[in-house]
Amino acid sequence: MTAPVIGFAGMTHLGINSAAAAAARGYSTVWFDPDPARVGRLKSGELPVVEPGLAELVKTHRERIRHESNAKALGGCAVVYVACDVPTDDRGDSDLSSVQRLIDTICASLARDAALVVLCQVPPGFTRALDWPAAQRYYQVETLVFGRAVERAMHPERFIVGCADPAAPLPRAYRGFLEAFGCPVLPMRYESAELAKIAINCCLAASVTVANTLAELSERIGADWNEIVPALLLDRRIGEHAYLAPGLGIAGGNLERDLATVLCLAGETGAEAGLIRSFVDNSHHRRDWALRTLHRELLSAKPDAVVAVLGLAYKENTDSIRNSPSIALIRHLKPWRLRIHDPVVPVRAAEHPRATACASPLEAVAQADALAVMTPWPEYRQLNPAELARAMRGRVVVDPYRVFEAAAIAAVGLDYFTLGMPPRRAARKDGHA
Repeated sequence: MTAPVIGFAGMTHLGINSAAAAAARGYSTVWFDPDPARVGRLKSGELPVVEPGLAELVKTHRERIRHESNAKALGGCAVVYVACDVPTDDRGDSDLSSVQRLIDTICASLARDAALVVLCQVPPGFTRALDWPAAQRYYQVETLVFGRAVERAMHPERFIVGCADPAAPLPRAYRGFLEAFGCPVLPMRYESAELAKIAINCCLAASVTVANTLAELSERIGADWNEIVPALLLDRRIGEHAYLAPGLGIAGGNLERDLATVLCLAGETGAEAGLIRSFVDNSHHRRDWALRTLHRELLSAKPDAVVAVLGLAYKENTDSIRNSPSIALIRHLKPWRLRIHDPVVPVRAAEHPRATACASPLEAVAQADALAVMTPWPEYRQLNPAELARAMRGRVVVDPYRVFEAAAIAAVGLDYFTLGMPPRRAARKDGHA
């Protein structure tokens, strides 16, 4: 029996990674996007997103990939995923207009027995309201992670599928496609699946907020959060995969969107959501940690300071800057000169009037009064502390993600600031820190 053709509508981060995984699993795929220019770039091998292993995966399985900008090309697909990224504003509110336009565009061309699967993130109630036969209309939870999207798309832990009737069997083509990934399939009603995605992100936000709250306390009382984390990872009630690394708030867009959705739904229904509000408040407080540190240690006393910023992406191994802590910091540094490096994101994305693009990390730190490592790219971990000290004019190193070893930075005469532990001051000539 010939394997069905799987279609994907919306060639952004979600669509491209998901479609590449489908091709890698042996399925012929149609990659549709209404933007002919984007389709043209994809045909020429130019990917608009950065993910480890993605370019290689696409190249290896290109014979099973067909790029199209005409929605009629989806007419021969047994399963069609709506897989565009959903934009959010600064508050985390979603703009669903692009998703609805895409659905309206493709539905006119689909076979009436095709399974329409909404993969992009939508609020509860969205899928049930769509104008497509209920027996062929589904919502599937996506759990991709920026920087690990290929891995997550190829090896999902489970599939959560929203259905009109969870007891009814899935269409044969859709079921067979899901089973090709070798993981459990969990059918449930539309609203349950849509809320399941939000529930996952709320639990992740809880872990992040606990880590950030106790890491800040560690900084103030002389504890080291990194010494505590191994004990938590060995606790079966928390586990080895828990989100326990402190960070600069909740970033990336997806968690913020789900917190905003819960607060909106709670407001509409009268439910109490003080816990979720506390997550948002803590995130806003923690995001300004680097800015507070730079002002306290340097900027408030030196209006002509030069700050080196390493990293613009919201996390390593991705080109996404959605809700990037680095971009948020840079917005508050308009009066100061910046020297910026990121291995993937162009410096123009910072939109800073006094920013200089640098070809290497060492070029960025040259004659800088402070260094802020805002994305933990692997190449930054290879930098030599002594070379940093020789290149810098000042001595402030702000490193929220512990790219460097505190002792090594202090030993070369620099002051080191990170999340989860007190400042490590440079060693003085008398041998004391």
